[in-house]
Amino acid sequence: MDTIIKLIISALIGALIGTEREFRNRSAGFRTHILVAMGSCLIMIISSEAFADQGTDPTRIAAQVVSGIGFLGAGSIMQGKGSVKGLTTAANIWVCGAIGLAIGAGMYKEAISATAIALIALTILNTVAKRFFKKIDSSIEVHKEVDDDLYE
Repeated sequence: MDTIIKLIISALIGALIGTEREFRNRSAGFRTHILVAMGSCLIMIISSEAFADQGTDPTRIAAQVVSGIGFLGAGSIMQGKGSVKGLTTAANIWVCGAIGLAIGAGMYKEAISATAIALIALTILNTVAKRFFKKIDSSIEVHKEVDDDLYE
């Protein structure tokens, strides 16, 4: 029963974080964050419970989640016309995976605290950043007259 509760909590937290991304119409939204959090949680549960009596380090499997989620995040990053988009979504996917691992390990207070901090960073700090750190788009054009006498 404890496993089911952990999976439900991780799915709910993933949904909470994913909803913010969904409202902003980002590449990884509601469903992606649910699956990342729940999958990470399940991997932590499996690695700690299924292999606990094998004499192995149960955190080894969970540690690979961190690398694997990096590939998911990389898929959400796009580059074009001098700008990079999707970094916040990529970081968000990574944090969501970490929260799922924490829940799978039974670290509920830590997971809830990290969720609150992530939501603050995505909502309140987003507003602050837009107000105080406005990006200035500028371009410079350089014109040079060529002296034809130089090329004769």
